[in-house]
Amino acid sequence: MTKKLLVIGHRGAMGHETENTIASIKKALELKVDMIEIDVFKIKSGEIIVFHDDEVNRLTNGTGNVEDYTWQKLQELTLIGNHKIPLLTTVLDTINAKVPVNIELKGAGTAKDVNTILEEYISTKNWKLEQFIISSFNWQELTIMRNLNSKIAIGVLTEEDPLQAIPMAKQLQAISINPDEKDVTVAVVTAIKAEGFKLYTYTVNAPENIIKMKNLLVDGIFTNYPERVH
Repeated sequence: MTKKLLVIGHRGAMGHETENTIASIKKALELKVDMIEIDVFKIKSGEIIVFHDDEVNRLTNGTGNVEDYTWQKLQELTLIGNHKIPLLTTVLDTINAKVPVNIELKGAGTAKDVNTILEEYISTKNWKLEQFIISSFNWQELTIMRNLNSKIAIGVLTEEDPLQAIPMAKQLQAISINPDEKDVTVAVVTAIKAEGFKLYTYTVNAPENIIKMKNLLVDGIFTNYPERVH
């Protein structure tokens, strides 16, 4: 008997709508995900925006580094599918605490402002601290977040051997280690759980891989197609 798997909508439900857009977030909610994952950068004019790539080239009609844009200039860009790049606050307002959110710190210098926004949402809106998890491949940024906020949940993202993330996860008092699905084995799951961490793996889209991850008893999967997880 396999236990309940946490279904985390990757950049919303990006198998259906342009990633990290309000449309993608709404689609993930419609598909009844357990959690939504988004990515954030801090741009030149100081706003925290929801976007995945360092550059705007792949997804928009513009070029250049996303961090070099002002909010005014960013609003002039159009994403594939005729969408706009949203602010973190707009995405949080859209989700409206219906499901928890995994915020991946993509850009450097994001932790402080993200923490400020979350503290404001926890104190003035119907969000709770336990509805947020902060993750990043940039462990330095996670360290900054932990120093700012002793209680927020942290997930340590890794592209390497997942077991090498254990010392950092301990240092950060993280709740999870989040490896690439190709690095997830029985031994990895066993070792990570033995250390008291959850294992959330990315990005699991193929139906056979979803079954494989269920059988390996991972705690959650990031997927572009939440409806494929039954």
